[in-house]
Amino acid sequence: MSTSHSLAQSANLLIEVLTEELPPKSLRRLGDAFSDGIYAALKAEGLLSEQSKAIGFATPRRLAVLVTGVLRQAPDYPIREKLLPTSIAFDSEGKATAPLLKKLSTLGYADVDLLTLEKSGEGKSEALFLNVIAKGAALEASVQVALEQTLNKLPIAKMMHYQVLQKNGELADVEFARPAHRIIALHGSQTLHISALGIDAGNQTEGHRFLAPDVLTIASADQYESDLQSKAKVMPSFNQRRAYLESALLKAAGDDLVLMPEILLDEVCALVEWPAIYECHFDQEFLEVPQECLILTMQTNQKYFALTDNQGKLRNRFLIVSNIETDKPEAIISGNERVVRPRLSDARFFFQQDQKRPLASRVTDLGKVVYHHQLGNQLERMKRVQGIAVGIAKVLTADQALVSRAAEIAKTDLLTDMVGEFPELQGIMGRYYAIHDGENPEVASACSEHYMPRFAGDALPQSQIGTILAIADKLETLVGIWGVGLAPTGDKDPYALRRHALGIARLLLEKNLTLNLPELIELARKQFTQQDVQDKAKLADIYAFIIDRLRGYLRDQSVAGKSFTSAEIDAVLSQSPAQLNDLIERLSALREFNALEQATQLAAANKRISNILKKTTVIIPTACSSKLLLDPAEITLYEALENITPALSLAYEQRQFVDLLKTLVALSAPIDQFFADVMVMDPNPELRDNRLALLQQLHQKMNLIADLGKLA
Repeated sequence: MSTSHSLAQSANLLIEVLTEELPPKSLRRLGDAFSDGIYAALKAEGLLSEQSKAIGFATPRRLAVLVTGVLRQAPDYPIREKLLPTSIAFDSEGKATAPLLKKLSTLGYADVDLLTLEKSGEGKSEALFLNVIAKGAALEASVQVALEQTLNKLPIAKMMHYQVLQKNGELADVEFARPAHRIIALHGSQTLHISALGIDAGNQTEGHRFLAPDVLTIASADQYESDLQSKAKVMPSFNQRRAYLESALLKAAGDDLVLMPEILLDEVCALVEWPAIYECHFDQEFLEVPQECLILTMQTNQKYFALTDNQGKLRNRFLIVSNIETDKPEAIISGNERVVRPRLSDARFFFQQDQKRPLASRVTDLGKVVYHHQLGNQLERMKRVQGIAVGIAKVLTADQALVSRAAEIAKTDLLTDMVGEFPELQGIMGRYYAIHDGENPEVASACSEHYMPRFAGDALPQSQIGTILAIADKLETLVGIWGVGLAPTGDKDPYALRRHALGIARLLLEKNLTLNLPELIELARKQFTQQDVQDKAKLADIYAFIIDRLRGYLRDQSVAGKSFTSAEIDAVLSQSPAQLNDLIERLSALREFNALEQATQLAAANKRISNILKKTTVIIPTACSSKLLLDPAEITLYEALENITPALSLAYEQRQFVDLLKTLVALSAPIDQFFADVMVMDPNPELRDNRLALLQQLHQKMNLIADLGKLA
């Protein structure tokens, strides 16, 4: 088929599946999967051009895609298929053998003229090849397969099983996310004769369930989106509808700030086809309740958008998104205000009831809550966290009594009615209740802050006690869960140990804490009496896990306004630093050193020294003897190292990392001369071992801050 003829047969293709209301939380994923699946299947069949693109649509009652530039018939294409070795394909008389005929039949070319088969190769390697021009895929058949395959692969969490009445009067069993009612399949203005989900495709859909409930005929694929918007009161594009929704909410908020979590925006967008924004109010008296409770109940239970002033204080007005546009929304507004009142009343009731009992009185009740069947209850866990926290407080000379108190009551809000209703408020409510109980302000803050950071970019605790408790809480979880054999594997991490490990690393690094990480892990291990934890929660494994999470974090984003290369990060972390608080200083110094003219040579030399030391099997002396140095080059290197050692030690002690690395420049020429003139692996064992000792001392001094060889 010629190119011009193929292009003349191209048009835009529309596929729509009209259903009952689809699951709102997964609508966006369903829409993307539907459009991507149809597009990929058609592309694989050669029915698309390089300029073709897929435009996806998803509303509460429909999944659709418009694919541009779709051919009615894919171009014919050549096929060259290796069949069999010639010796097997033909018998001694030159006639086709049964294996050859079977092969051709399997490929669908049983009637091919054997004289057209190609022989290629020489001698025993000669083989028979089939050369044919294959017919390009036909659109209708390809769309049928594409639609069936795409519907079967949609990420549907739970299928609905239902029956559809067929033309012959029989009922057919069907399963899909929701019952389907209509299917559109239009290539330009021509309807394709396909079917799916027990429905024959046509060119009709339905408009908004209330504003335009009539059947709508789509004349051509190109008119689909405009017809739905102008005639059917439907905004079919999920992304455009969401953008409109966000803009309309901001406009309706006026001078106030509207709280629009991404998840809430997506879910509300999936509930409406023609969004309309209305302003509602609730009684001022409810503002006595912590605003986090009110916001969460409005967002979670009612899908409302809360408003705050510019200082973040909740207003008693909120915005709702309705699927009905009307000039007289009074009934809609009053109905929603009436519905939200009992929800807010429940929140106020929980808050008032919880305050009748101090958090401290709930501590013993933690013993009734199972933490993990191998690790005991929450009371036992609290005591372990308390032990770790007090141990950290001793090192940091923090108030041990306050740290102990914070650890004691931090989890007690889990037993309150409010947190029982809204688990997302754990910690937040603990702080409110602790303040009400008259606890020390830092203790109250720690009740909330010990959960921080909750994710990679989250803020860190502000108070010292909150920071200490956050480290202790995460360490206890990491060591305990690891110790019962539940270390993360692949993408499975049910106890979020990766998040806890990164949280520990960030707290030590970004809060500039002079805490020894291996000692912290060992402190946590000592709190467990379970033998499994002692056996499985190996210090080295957990340390390596934390460092690995930190490595990924440093690679992915800047810290303290600085970002570093993978080589620089590996160079510093490969030294297994016990303290993490000076990592940024080390990395910054390494970057400055790397800009020096001698850096490349020193890095290469360091790598060479590392390789020599790794390969040696002899026991290297702890110190190099100057009496055994014979060659001038090794004497010069030894003296150069001796000369700069005091400066290196002083710079390291004072954390002057840039000065330390720049001091190493004095070794550049002596190292070059050493490797040019000296045979390290001398036949004389005494000379060999002494030179290895010199290299070992040199290696230690060069790698005080980072493994410079990683930069080579």
